[in-house]
Amino acid sequence: MVFVKEESEEDMSEPEPWRIKQQEQGGLGKVKEERQDLNEVEEKHHKKAHDVTAGEKSLSCSKTDNSCSQSSIQMTEVERPFTCSQCGNTFSCNGSLKKHMLIHTGEKPFTCSQCGKSFTQKGHLNDHLLIHTSEKPFTCSQCGNTFRRKAYLEHHMLIHTGKRPFVCPHCGNSFTRKGNLKKHMIIHTGIKPFVCSQCGKCFTHKGHLNDHLITHTEEKPFTCSQCGNSFTCKRYLENHMLIHAGIKPFTCSQCGKCFTQKRQLNDHMLIHTEEKPFTCSHCEKTFRRKVSLKKHMLIHAGIKPFTCSH
Repeated sequence: MVFVKEESEEDMSEPEPWRIKQQEQGGLGKVKEERQDLNEVEEKHHKKAHDVTAGEKSLSCSKTDNSCSQSSIQMTEVERPFTCSQCGNTFSCNGSLKKHMLIHTGEKPFTCSQCGKSFTQKGHLNDHLLIHTSEKPFTCSQCGNTFRRKAYLEHHMLIHTGKRPFVCPHCGNSFTRKGNLKKHMIIHTGIKPFVCSQCGKCFTHKGHLNDHLITHTEEKPFTCSQCGNSFTCKRYLENHMLIHAGIKPFTCSQCGKCFTQKRQLNDHMLIHTEEKPFTCSHCEKTFRRKVSLKKHMLIHAGIKPFTCSH
């Protein structure tokens, strides 16, 4: 299972910091002014959307409570009529769909004046500007992690509480964020719109493709300061660091055993269900994990990669 990070409208994960030189005081002031201007524009947009929504609610609830409930349900059903032809995501207005399509076209019209990094949405640029100010005012009381936005902290706290309110109706997988559930749902559709230009391999998410591209370069730029292990992406390093910190946020609901990574918990849960979903096509032997099946297949292929030096 691959742990990836990808750009999404609802992704609350921290943007990767850029290695930049120390900015002069005047440069920081310019960043804050730019972010303030962006915030003012967004506040006007949200106020306008709020006024429209309030008007709709007033009209729909003008009759009895029962009719109000029915009207609300009907509004929900037709509320996202605009569908992306590439990945199937739906949106409430055509403008949101157009913004989303920038992800597939690769256009990034919003550029940071400090480091030149570009983004598909203004909100992403707005969050990125905080990197240059190095402000992280929101701190987790459980583990001390700091965040640039309150929303990031609130989503992070779900790790400590163990709550996963968003459940996939197809396979039962649960998630801490609605955005993660939406990303997961693409797996069930079978759509893989992101194609590697080097080998033609397809992926369901852009983040998966980005991680895959590093395999062609064999770069491992993220190194653990504790043991020296290196990784192809920041997320892998972050997961690895939990081992040194002794943090095990994923707990089995059946026996209480704790794990540092979600995939370890998923593998462990198969013990309680006794499921062995991976079957050998040659001898029909079954396995709990895909990696176990791959190792077993070496027997049929006659491959013996391990040689005694004596």
